[in-house]
Amino acid sequence: MNDASPIYDTVVIGGGPAGLTAAIALAETGARTALLARRAPYADNRTTALLGASTDLLERLDVWRRCRDRAAALRTMRLVDDTGRLIRAPEVRFSSQEIGLDQFGYNIDNRTLMAALEERAAELSGLTRFDDEAAAVDPQDAMIAIHTRAGGSLSARLVIGADGRQSLSREAAGIDVKRRDLHQSALTFNISHSRPHKNISTEFHTPRGPCVFVPLPGNRSSVVWVSAAREAQRLMALGDDELSDAAEKQSHSILGSVRVEPGRNLFPLSIESLRQFASHRVALVGESAHVLPPIGAQGLNMGLRDAADIADIAGHAISIGEDPGAPQVLARYQSARRADVASRMFAIDLANRSLLSDFLPVQSLRALGLHLIGSFGPLRRLAMREGLAPSWKRVG
Repeated sequence: MNDASPIYDTVVIGGGPAGLTAAIALAETGARTALLARRAPYADNRTTALLGASTDLLERLDVWRRCRDRAAALRTMRLVDDTGRLIRAPEVRFSSQEIGLDQFGYNIDNRTLMAALEERAAELSGLTRFDDEAAAVDPQDAMIAIHTRAGGSLSARLVIGADGRQSLSREAAGIDVKRRDLHQSALTFNISHSRPHKNISTEFHTPRGPCVFVPLPGNRSSVVWVSAAREAQRLMALGDDELSDAAEKQSHSILGSVRVEPGRNLFPLSIESLRQFASHRVALVGESAHVLPPIGAQGLNMGLRDAADIADIAGHAISIGEDPGAPQVLARYQSARRADVASRMFAIDLANRSLLSDFLPVQSLRALGLHLIGSFGPLRRLAMREGLAPSWKRVG
């Protein structure tokens, strides 16, 4: 990398799932694309529930066939009110067959997904990989300059910022972020269990947050246990036997005896929102653009929709001779993402607030809402379809 380097159509900064997906999708449109990201093993054993639109995208990008055999289908979603309150919601079950699908999606460990994305990215001749990190991003009138930690430089007409919560790309674009600490943390770990999960994902709603058991291949599940920060730290500090007992108790033994597998992670939760997702030749995807609690499996699925949208919009602009970093192109991306991101962040924040509230009228409204969804077929089917992908974005 030097001053004689070519000017790329797009440079993707960040090599997580959203960044890799964006780089692959952009390269497949014919855009001259560079990916600036360190090659590093995925750091933990977290999993992701990929909903239908996400697996469809990965299939189109020739990624999904490489990892599908190591994913577990999600065919039924159960919501169980485990608050113990006077006013409780009825159990709600969502079945993929009710909306004509074999499954809502798949749960897969992130290491496997990342390996499949890396493998596909390495095959694309139109995608140049730089094993480095951005040190500075400098938007200019006709292009954007990127200086790397190793002392190199890159130029592009458009930068895709996939560099996470502390996004250098976002800062360079002058985009402000609004953060709100939720005073909750998520403990994540995987378990083996004696009873089959039958491809049912079960989410227990407790007064401190949701605890969800999501199927993995075999008699295994991933657990995301959201609670008050201090309680989450207490759970994190338990020995394997104690945490196994706590998880079995929280699951009401629906999976039989439970054994915690090695590796657990604790994450403080917050909501981070932006007024704009693109500016000054920078478009943001993934956690650079939005952060929300792990409720309803929306986080990475939204990030993959970010990647798909910017690839479609920038790729089309290039194909008709437009500058992909021009203000009118960035405005299209802003328009494409605004309603999807805002509606999901609002819904998830509302669901979390209603679960934590001790205010009796709020508990009553929450119980009524879940009762209507559970008992009224058209509303339940609408909720399922909207949970998979925004209705205005589905085609065919």
